[in-house]
Amino acid sequence: MQTKLKNKLLQLIGLFFLSISVHSLFGQQDQIEWKDISLSDIRVGAERTEIYFPWIKDKRIALVVNQTSKIRDRHIVDSLLDAGINIVKIFSPEHGFRGDADAGARVHNQVDDKTGITIISLYGRNYKPRSSDLKDVDIVIFDIQDVGVRFYTYISTMHYVMEACAENNKTFIVLDRPNPNGFYIDGPVMKDQYTSFVGLHPVPLVHGLTIAEYALMINGEGWLKKGIQCDLKYVVVSNYKHSYFYNLPVKPSPNLPDIKAIYLYPSLG
Repeated sequence: MQTKLKNKLLQLIGLFFLSISVHSLFGQQDQIEWKDISLSDIRVGAERTEIYFPWIKDKRIALVVNQTSKIRDRHIVDSLLDAGINIVKIFSPEHGFRGDADAGARVHNQVDDKTGITIISLYGRNYKPRSSDLKDVDIVIFDIQDVGVRFYTYISTMHYVMEACAENNKTFIVLDRPNPNGFYIDGPVMKDQYTSFVGLHPVPLVHGLTIAEYALMINGEGWLKKGIQCDLKYVVVSNYKHSYFYNLPVKPSPNLPDIKAIYLYPSLG
């Protein structure tokens, strides 16, 4: 009983601070185009194959993907294989390729049963691809749904993959997706002395950026090691504005099962 009351109290506190943040940032709400959208209303970067297929044709491709990496109702791996794209390996983030590993649980290397493609974990012994991992790769594609919060580790994984690509002269492509917390920015900016895998950059707790915008900021601000620059390409999500409320079609991780959890996450993480 005490646990239920405690959880309820935490939810109410989270909603209280969330409401304060939204109202303080969007005091002039008549200037904001509020709109609820779903996957049917937009085209995520992965879906815009007419843009990036010419970049990857006849190239050796590595993917950084998980269960959110879909083109409509099909996984991007299946779609690319059907199109004749040469996928040589997959890199998996926290929670694994299937998105079913618990928070903080070490993810192991494996071979995908369905495709036979090698899956290399970036949440096990290494957070960053090794030079040997990229030796047989021309291009790395990143397509993972983020939730717009600094300590959500997918953006840290992206940082280290970008860094590895820069060090090994590989092209890095980001396929953009909406940010479900992209309609506001809030929280303290992280201080350098607290840098870790759950916070690599001096950004607010809720940063407000899509994943492609975040990649551009990492590159543009010189946040990769020694200020190196990644050969970065990106495909933006179309028909999307930051004032839109986006309801994710797939839960981004085990403990964020729905949009309520995603909205509460910044205050409870």
